[in-house]
This record gives sequence, structure tokens and C-alpha cells, in this order.
Amino acid sequence: MSIHNLNLHKDFSKKIKKSITLKLFIVTALVFIIFISSNLIIQSLFFEKFYMSKKKNDIQKGIQEFKISYNKVEDNQKITELIRDFEENHNAKVIILDSNGKLKFITKFNSEKLNATRLKVINEIIRDWTINSNIFMEMIQKNRQVTIITEKRTDEVRSIVSAIPDNDKNEIIFAISSLQPINEASSVIKEFYIYFYIGAIILIIILSSLYSSMISKPLIMLNEAASNMAELDFSRKCDIVREDEVGNLAKTLNFLSENLDEALSSLKEANAKLEDDIEKERLLEKMRKEFVAAVSHELKTPISLIGGYAEGLKDGVFQGDESEYYLDVILDESHKMANLVADMLDLSQLESGNFKLHKEEFNIDELINSILKKFLTLMRNKNINLQLDLIPSIRINADWTRIEQVITNFITNAIRHTEENGFIRVSIERKEDTEVIIFVENSGAYIPSEEINKIWDNFYKIDKSRTRKMGGTGIGLAIVKNILILHGYKYGVENTEQGVRFYFAVNNIN
Repeated sequence: MSIHNLNLHKDFSKKIKKSITLKLFIVTALVFIIFISSNLIIQSLFFEKFYMSKKKNDIQKGIQEFKISYNKVEDNQKITELIRDFEENHNAKVIILDSNGKLKFITKFNSEKLNATRLKVINEIIRDWTINSNIFMEMIQKNRQVTIITEKRTDEVRSIVSAIPDNDKNEIIFAISSLQPINEASSVIKEFYIYFYIGAIILIIILSSLYSSMISKPLIMLNEAASNMAELDFSRKCDIVREDEVGNLAKTLNFLSENLDEALSSLKEANAKLEDDIEKERLLEKMRKEFVAAVSHELKTPISLIGGYAEGLKDGVFQGDESEYYLDVILDESHKMANLVADMLDLSQLESGNFKLHKEEFNIDELINSILKKFLTLMRNKNINLQLDLIPSIRINADWTRIEQVITNFITNAIRHTEENGFIRVSIERKEDTEVIIFVENSGAYIPSEEINKIWDNFYKIDKSRTRKMGGTGIGLAIVKNILILHGYKYGVENTEQGVRFYFAVNNIN
């Protein structure tokens, strides 16, 4: 992912964070502010009207229920109890007049002030309604309930009066209740609401901030986790433990992150393996080309010699001893080509990865002595001084044939590169209790430091003319390397004060 895309994800995450928190805060605060404001406005505008309407309805309904109960009672004492219950429950005064407007029944007043006020109201109503007798007649004839609210005077409390005709007893029942002076209380309440409103706004802001933060925090965490996933960072998880949709979303996101991480890891491993396979294929192709080129080069000279000498013999160019010599050359070159082909087949098997060693226990010093016996004549011809420093009875577990091939190659190389009157030293040194090292050193020219690691490559020759003269194929050390690698042995070559020394380490099982 590019740097530009990463910056876009980070900017988007910041915008999301600000947007969600701010929107939740504004919406929550507005909802509460509108609710409280509406409540205050409605109370300010309609509280007084609601109070008067409710008071009126209560008196009307109460006097209707009283009338029903009153008609069922004949005893004056029970009537008195019924009236007092009504007056206590409705904070009202009951007056009963006959059809002519004369007072028939009224209870005593409990308060002198209330007595004077209500008595004055009662007298005025009785006076007004008895003077205008049509009101009584119409109320009785139509059996209609009448309710009025008195006008407010200077120092008086407004009252609500409800009258209902009782045709069963030919009477009119009055219920008079004072309306509490709520104007002053309403003004105080409105002033209180101003302070309450300011405090409520502050509290709403704080609670809205906490609420928006509480709601937006898990969403922000989910967004950050998703942004990290977009940046291929699956290390961070959503630490949200909730039994709701947000918690389920966090679990799903974590599950998705784990699956993507596993899939990406598998993809990386597959890509790495593919790259490794491609690199191996490239190296194999390079080795194949180099191998073909080297083989072509190695076979070019003997084929040319055999072809040239064979044509000369066919044409009768060579006679007598000369023809015998060139026949020997042809045979020698054919043997060299046969050895080269055998070595190439051997190397091919070792490098295939399918070659199996046939291990057995044997004494390494006995193997070395048996090999050296084969080369004593050749060393004697070059007057080479053989020096042995072997530790007897060192037993190892290895492939006899292949270790023999390794030591034989080291010794033939030593003979090949040792001048007349030189020396070859074969020794065994104990490195540790379970490890010994076999050395094959020869006097002679050093190996250049820049070429010392190349001698293990296929067809690598320091001196092609000398190698050809001695019959080398150029792949002997490559075979040695693969044999020792298959055994798991360490190996190497180093320049000494007097020449070159090859070595390899084996495990002692004594």
C-alpha cells in the first residue's frame, strides 16, 4: 500500500472520529434541550388554564356523584356526613336550596376568613339567582348543570360554582370551591425555571458529551481496527466485550482479521516458496548451461585428437612405431572420456537429492592405508615422500565406497599437484571426543585466495594443462563436496606454509 493511501486512511479515521462524536453530541443535546424547552413553554402557557379546567371538571363530576348518593339518603345525619366527605375531598362548600331559592342545608365553616369570603360569594349567588327566578326554573325544567367562575376582585379569591338541579327532591345543589391564587406561584415557578433551565443546559452538555463518547468510542475502535487491516496490520484487535450488535461486530472483525492474517501469511509463504523455486530453477538452468558448456569443452579436445589421429591412421600417414603411439593416444583419450562420463553420471546422481548412502561401521585408518597402497608406485616414480600420522582404530559410521572416493580424490589431487621430491602428509587429529579430522596435505603451489572457494565447482581447474596431462576430469572435487554434504560432514581446503591441505571431519563412534 502506498504512503498516499496510508495517509488517506489516517485522515479518514480522524474525520470519522470527529464526525461521529460531534454528531452524537449535537443530536443528543438538541433532543434534551428541545424537550426541556417545550416542557417549560407548555407549562408557562397552559398551566393556569389546565388548573382551572381540571378544577372545574372535578367539581362538576364530584357534584354529580354527590347528587346520586344524596338521593339515596334520607337521614339528616348521614346527609351531613355525606356533605362533609364531599367538602373534604374536593375542598369545596355544599349548599342546598329549595326550588324557591331558600336555603335548606349548609354546614358550618371551619375558618373565619374562609367563612366570610365564601359566605359573601354564596349570598351574592343566592341573591342574584333568586332575583332572576328564570334561572332556577330553566335549570330545573331542563335538568341542566351550570358551572361558573367568579370574576376576580381586589382582595378576593376567585371561586368556581357548580349548580345541579335535583328534581327528585325539587332542590338545587350548589358546590362552591375557591381557586387558589396561582399567578404569584406561576411567576416564582417561571423564575425558578430560568435557573433550572441554565443548570439543565450545563448538565445536558456534560451528559451529552459522556453519552456521545460512550457510543462513539467502540465505533472509533472498530474504525481504527478496520484501518489497521487496510494497512495490512493485523496485530491490533478490538478489545470490545459487549453482548450486543457492536460486540458481535467486534468479534466478527477480529475473526476476519485473524483469517486475513493467516491467509496473508500463507500467501507470503507461497510467494517466498515460489520465489525460491524460481531462483532454484534459474540456478538449475544456469548450471545446466554451464554444465553443457563445460562438458562440450572437456570433450572437444579428446574427440578432436581421436578424430585427427584416426584419419591419419586411415590414410596411412603414420607407420610402424608411430602408428602404435597414436593408437595408444586414441585409447588413452577414449578412457579419459569414459571416466568423464562416469564422473558426470556420478555427480548427477549425487546432486539429484535422491541418492541414498549405504552406511556401515569401519576403521577410517584401515581405509586410508588400503587406498595409499594403490598409489605407492606412482608416488615412488615422482620420488614423493609419504608422511603418515594416523590414529589407529578410529571407527566411524559412513558409506565405505563414497568415503573411499573422497580420500582417493584428495590423494590423486595431492599427487597431481606435488612436484618431484615433494611430500604428501596424511594425518588424523582428534578434535573432540566425538569428532576427528582427516587431513591430506601436499607440498607445492598455493591456491590463489580468490579461487580457493571455487575449486569445489563443476569443471573448475586451476591449471587446465596439468589437469589434462594427469587425466583429471575437473568434477572430482564437486563429487567430493556432494558426498560430504550427504554425510553431514564439514570439509574445506586451506593454504599451508609448504603447500595445500584438504580436510574433512567425521564423527567418531568409539
